[in-house]
Amino acid sequence: MSDNANTGGGAKVAPPDPWDPLVRISHWTIAAAVIINGLLSKPGGTVHVWVGWIAMSVLAIRLGWGLLGPREARFSAFPPDPKAAVSHLLSVIRGKPREYPSHNPAGAMMVYALWAMLAVVIATGLIMTDAKSPITIAEERAAVEQGDWSSLANRSAGDDSDDSLAQSDIVKGVHETAANLMLILALIHVAGVAVESHALRRNLVRPMIKGPPK
Repeated sequence: MSDNANTGGGAKVAPPDPWDPLVRISHWTIAAAVIINGLLSKPGGTVHVWVGWIAMSVLAIRLGWGLLGPREARFSAFPPDPKAAVSHLLSVIRGKPREYPSHNPAGAMMVYALWAMLAVVIATGLIMTDAKSPITIAEERAAVEQGDWSSLANRSAGDDSDDSLAQSDIVKGVHETAANLMLILALIHVAGVAVESHALRRNLVRPMIKGPPK
């Protein structure tokens, strides 16, 4: 990656334009999902489950794009490299950040950390809902509201053992912890973008919204 990197110097360096439409849409969709499910929706509610499934679909598409998409979107363009990430952060502190045609090394580590946390949240969410689709869950809840408790009876059958209850608590705890960590990582990510935008004297958010400059 370093071969493709340029020493940062604000306007002296042509800004990279790596953000194709799928990368931009997946980025903002996942960001919206994190905000909605982390701060706004009712845990376990229909909206919460729908947003979780949308995030799962978008994450799967983005991971596939990391193999099949344009060069800048592929995993090979931003491999996880802790040593390079530290070096990049030091260059930012020194006021001499480098430009990269894809995510810089520190950004790449953040991307993988966020994806990993999102995968844990999704996996534990699926376990907690028995991998039922939002439609099935909505139908079961509608039936319960109409007095048909059979779905709840079937769900509780065989789940009353101490081991099952303990496992359920562990899964719920992992789900909530990963979700909280993801929110913290998202805040660090936003702060990092702000700091690097200042260091590079270039708005890093605009290309993620509008795409490459015309």
